[in-house]
Amino acid sequence: MSTPQTQHGPGPVTTSGDTRRTPDGGPLASIGARLGRLRVASWATAALLVAVLVVNGILQPNILTAYGITSLATTLLPLVLVAVAQAVVVIGGGLDLSIGAIVALSSVVAVQVMGGSDAMVPLGLLAAVGTGLAAGLANGLVVSLLRLQPLIATFATGSVFSGMALWVLPTPGGQVPGFMTGIYRQAIAGIPVALLLLAAVPASWLLLRRTPVVHHIRAVGDGPSAAFASLVPVQRTQIASFALAGGIGGLAGLAVLGNSGSGDPFIGADLALSAVAAVVVGGVALRGGIGSPVGAVAGAIVLGLATNILFFLGLPTAWRALASGLVVIAALALSALTAGRGER
Repeated sequence: MSTPQTQHGPGPVTTSGDTRRTPDGGPLASIGARLGRLRVASWATAALLVAVLVVNGILQPNILTAYGITSLATTLLPLVLVAVAQAVVVIGGGLDLSIGAIVALSSVVAVQVMGGSDAMVPLGLLAAVGTGLAAGLANGLVVSLLRLQPLIATFATGSVFSGMALWVLPTPGGQVPGFMTGIYRQAIAGIPVALLLLAAVPASWLLLRRTPVVHHIRAVGDGPSAAFASLVPVQRTQIASFALAGGIGGLAGLAVLGNSGSGDPFIGADLALSAVAAVVVGGVALRGGIGSPVGAVAGAIVLGLATNILFFLGLPTAWRALASGLVVIAALALSALTAGRGER
């Protein structure tokens, strides 16, 4: 198990990688091997991103027009946000299968609160983020205090949140205020608002990554026992990671509303697995402690563009679902192989 290096006295705990001794060089060799795996994952993600961009550009030249970029950004933003939310939990050593249900619940609560009124948009924004935070906090409490496996716990809470979404809005419908959908498709200085929001997601994480809570999340993902020995508040950190993911899920719910213009309690059905695939494609290890939400953003864009290619090729819906499932399996297999190499 990897052990975070402690920094005694004031200041955040920082992690420096795996300190296991190996026959060929001790801790430094292990750290070097770990960083090497990160670079390989980053290069692989970058290569995939370039490849799908090139293929999309060849198949759909109009994707590079202002309209094409706006349409693509509005479609990608919800998946990007969900991937970041999932990455936060996975880096902390967990997994959130309820994130899709949180998106659905947040979106339907917001659409009911706003009721199609522009004046209610600020309250709807607060309702969506607050709902996501509350759901994420519930996940964190169940996982941390009851000591349940995140996979099982969030599978169960996801069913609860899905049921709540259906209770709030039994059938797809509701009206999103025109101001919200309109500004989502506007441009500032010629740059689509949706693209600016898309760029703001990784930029926000780059600002947050040096905060104590993020250091603690990474330390817990690297090894809860070692983090506890380093005076990291493990339980509070686990709760914080799930709550943060839930809040980001609330933002994803708002992005869904801005794109669709109505509420849908079933919207999150496939988002959880898509987020897991995006996280793995983005170089985040499912065993925790390795990777960055910025990589998850790239992974989400890769998956979104790949889906776009399949749609353009006119594949039947069943074949597109099959291809998406195969991508998830391949991503999970890649993560398992990477983890296996790390153990040897």
